[in-house]
Amino acid sequence: MSGHENATNPTVERSFPDPYEIETPAGAEGWQDLYAYHNLFIVGRRKEDGAKTWFRNSLHFPEVSYPFDQITIDCAFAGTGVTNTRIYALPPAKGLDVRVVNGYTYMSALPSPEGEELQRRAEEFGPRAGHYFQNWNDLYADWEVRVKNAISAVKSIEVPLLTEFEPLEFVTKTRGATQANRLLENYFELIAAGDQIWTLHSEFLNLGYAAYLQFLLLCKLHFPELQDQTISRMVSGVDVLLFRPDDELRKLARLSEKLGVSEIIFTAKSEADLIAGLSGSAAGDEWLAALDEAKNPWFYFSNGSGMYHSHRSWIDDMSMPIQGIGDYIHRLRKGDDLSRPIEKLQTERDELVTHYRGLLDEEDVASFDEALGLSRTVFPYVENHNFYIEHWFLTEFWNKVREFGQRFVEWGFWEDQNDIFFLRRAEVVEAVIDLQVAWASGGTPQGGYYWPAVIKRRKEIYAALSAWNPPPALGPVPKDVSEPLTIMLWGITPETVDRWLTAQEGGASKTELGGFAASPGIAEGLARVVLRPDELDTVKEGEILVAPVTSPSWTPVFGRIRAAVSDIGGIMCHAAIVSREYGLPAVVGTGFGTTTIKTGQLIRVDGNAGTVTILNEIPVIN
Repeated sequence: MSGHENATNPTVERSFPDPYEIETPAGAEGWQDLYAYHNLFIVGRRKEDGAKTWFRNSLHFPEVSYPFDQITIDCAFAGTGVTNTRIYALPPAKGLDVRVVNGYTYMSALPSPEGEELQRRAEEFGPRAGHYFQNWNDLYADWEVRVKNAISAVKSIEVPLLTEFEPLEFVTKTRGATQANRLLENYFELIAAGDQIWTLHSEFLNLGYAAYLQFLLLCKLHFPELQDQTISRMVSGVDVLLFRPDDELRKLARLSEKLGVSEIIFTAKSEADLIAGLSGSAAGDEWLAALDEAKNPWFYFSNGSGMYHSHRSWIDDMSMPIQGIGDYIHRLRKGDDLSRPIEKLQTERDELVTHYRGLLDEEDVASFDEALGLSRTVFPYVENHNFYIEHWFLTEFWNKVREFGQRFVEWGFWEDQNDIFFLRRAEVVEAVIDLQVAWASGGTPQGGYYWPAVIKRRKEIYAALSAWNPPPALGPVPKDVSEPLTIMLWGITPETVDRWLTAQEGGASKTELGGFAASPGIAEGLARVVLRPDELDTVKEGEILVAPVTSPSWTPVFGRIRAAVSDIGGIMCHAAIVSREYGLPAVVGTGFGTTTIKTGQLIRVDGNAGTVTILNEIPVIN
């Protein structure tokens, strides 16, 4: 019997691959050494963990995790879990179990509370959440201060130089901790900062989603036929920080035209090129001053999700923002209006609200207004936290880790400062202690004789894992998918699960994909499949972007494209929100867009129906 027949034969039980029977890709033998034991499926838990459904979190972690970068996965899920479970006592949900399979991240929701436990948690949740909802703006202002302090603190962490001698002042004044002592202490301070930021990350986030969910459920109660997209449009048109970096590029493009320096920007590939071409003239110096003002903090914007050290930010590599400024200059010369259609969105939003509010019974209007008002109040945070944490904080965090990596380069442990990311964060402690002992005594560390071979092998394993195609889910098919965040953020629904199973069984359509209708409108154009941020410069005017997941920092590219398609995501994912705010049709959560669609194929994106159709199988050469 073929796999596809399973889909129509109710006597054959459908399932995803067993996580305990996944084979290791050729060349990746020993991959488990890259991760701590708590990240792995352990044989002793097979009965428990093998009975659960595990969804791949490709929304936040689409790539193989580097050993050190696992800190963002461990701590992000801990932050979400502690917020739900221990801080707010969210009644219907706790946290998630997380495992790594062949380098990729899978998650499984812990059982939802029921009965007396649900009631007990609801009694705890009321006053805790109520305090935040009633004092949202003041508490959020305090949160901004605290997160900026956390960013400043991680930036100011010292990586001791390990000089030949302690300075004379150490003997005459300071005494106490040596440079070697501080190397270990400050490394622990860095790791603690990377851990604690995720509690800050989730402090408002889950409550923000809860408020939006309350409004969504209220709308569904009164208007069962209402699409999620329509409900989301009632809270759109709200300015959020994630659009500010792109707004800065538009301002710089306008200024370059005003000052007559655009031709130099067209030829620049780096910040050094800009400085060389513009310094010395009044117009050039004025433009460079505006660039410097925009950079801090708005260029602390990762080219990817920010969750990987390899996703460099604009502040580290200016090639993407320079190209974005150039694109906007070309659009200005064509007469395009560079402003986002925020007034149009707000008009449509208000018309929708007026229409559906007018259909309610008089006694239901007050609860509708209250839920809508709270959603609009909290909505900016749902996106703003992303700039502060995933982009600004993590840019500083990864660069501080590189400073530690450079210290080991100087002492011969490895050749490149980025090699530190092929060590688990606990292993770096061992390397620090090795360096401590050797520096203290005046001897030679062991690390240079040990780590190069380990790192070389781990790079080979990483490459082999990156070539593997991970399944979207593992374990038995879930009986139900009803957890709201799983649906809204990741786009995992019973229909999604069925599409995954059908594709696994060989029955998926080769010409049409289904997903979430993320942003309204219909567009046709040539597809451009982009798997990594460093491929964005290949996107041409009028193409349709097809990606595993999009990053907020890709917004300059949205000025070039006609529509967007992503493999993963729900109605509240970043790709959906950005597309709605920029007025672009989008379908998210297609599952297999990047593996089904080829660059150069003519495709139609229907953001109203949530479908993507391949109109010609043979790609057009472009």
